[in-house]
Amino acid sequence: MYEGAAPYDGAAAFGQGSGAHQVTLRTPAELADALPYLLGYRPEDSIVLVSVHRHSGRGRFGGRARLGIPANRDDWQSVARQLAHGLVTGGERRGARPEQIVAYLCQEPAPGESAHEVMERLRPLAQHLRVESGRHDVPVIEALCISGGRFWSYCCGSACCPPEGTPMGLPGTSVLAAAATYAGIQVRGSLRALRARLQPLETSLVPEQEAALDALGSALVPRILDDSGRAQVAAETMALAHKVLRRFAEVPPPSGRQTEDRRDDDLLDADEAATLILGLQDRTTRDRAAEWMEGDEAAPALRLWRALARRCVGSYGEHAAAPLSLAGWVAWSTGDELEAREALAMALGADPAYLFARLLHQACNEGLDPESVRRCLRAERVGRTAGAARDVRSGGPDTGALSGDGPSGASVLPGPSETDPQCRVPATTALPRRSRRSRMRTPSGSGPRRPATSTRDGVPRPRTPGKTNARRRGATAEGPRPADGDGPVE
Repeated sequence: MYEGAAPYDGAAAFGQGSGAHQVTLRTPAELADALPYLLGYRPEDSIVLVSVHRHSGRGRFGGRARLGIPANRDDWQSVARQLAHGLVTGGERRGARPEQIVAYLCQEPAPGESAHEVMERLRPLAQHLRVESGRHDVPVIEALCISGGRFWSYCCGSACCPPEGTPMGLPGTSVLAAAATYAGIQVRGSLRALRARLQPLETSLVPEQEAALDALGSALVPRILDDSGRAQVAAETMALAHKVLRRFAEVPPPSGRQTEDRRDDDLLDADEAATLILGLQDRTTRDRAAEWMEGDEAAPALRLWRALARRCVGSYGEHAAAPLSLAGWVAWSTGDELEAREALAMALGADPAYLFARLLHQACNEGLDPESVRRCLRAERVGRTAGAARDVRSGGPDTGALSGDGPSGASVLPGPSETDPQCRVPATTALPRRSRRSRMRTPSGSGPRRPATSTRDGVPRPRTPGKTNARRRGATAEGPRPADGDGPVE
């Protein structure tokens, strides 16, 4: 056991309240081996902080927080400050202030670089984490660098780590791995593989998809921006989404993520994808689509939203905020918090001002129960269905293409006083009326290609083709990527 440390009880990492799956970790090697099981995946190019709470003379793992490692060293101190502040103050809000912190720096060597050189290069970042955590009177009792299949401790010096580092154990062979398997905890591969399911396609489909978005945008956007045509576009979008959803449900996905995603891409043609992507830029249409969140609808809906996010190619990266938010919501609703947080973080990368993603990301990271949001959405659906039935009885217009699919002027995620007093999404407000005009392109005199400007809340701003996709991918040479919150941040 290294100096100043106590045994760490890994039961909290499994979410177990009893001692059935408790594992005591005593060495840096065991802490290094524990990281994928704490997060549920193998982090890459990441800073991870894990809070530790004292209980009966032992340490118990608590909340986790993760950020990408900025390429620019000038950002390291601010990132360390942001991460330490978020972990400590978040724990205080939840009544479980961290007493100690374990820090991890994970990065693979660049071409021509050794793992030892990575460790030395990241040493100042580890020091920033220790200093910033110390400002909150929470000591970093262990800081590990994991690179090239080896690990080093920044805290024990050469006492326990040779200069060449200590080899990591084979995955799945430790006592902790066995306990995690027994507890039903799975490591879902790498973070890169998870993001790949949500990132734009890089195949021969890209030119066809971007051309379809250009062509359909010139026809659909003026109708969406016109109040008289918006309801009809919403009905058409929901009818098509329902049709595609049934198609996805009738074709069970094959085993294997890559095979599944390729199959789903084949089930969606370019014009259908463009119509749905553009139609979902309207707030009320997106809110109605969010109602496919549970039961038999949830799995095909998640596959559809992933497929649409992958079709936001070229300079249409900002449009991915809607399908990525929907994917994050369905994942959260069905209990997959890992994919939920990553999808919502990617939605904020596509459009940092996208309120729907911000609210869901905050709620998920705060550990709120998604049932409160599901209850609001169910109420919206029931109310709309009842309204459609009244219209039919009175001979009024039936604007819904499907039963219960008529357009609604109400916003999902209303304030608690507006509907259910138990709708607990933090700081919820009705989305700004003008926000539906974001990401809408109007035809220019030169043809259907995108104009030089777009608007958010009615304010023109320049558009830089391709910029949003780089932001979505988290390729942040200029600064840190948005916080992902890979685990409840205490």
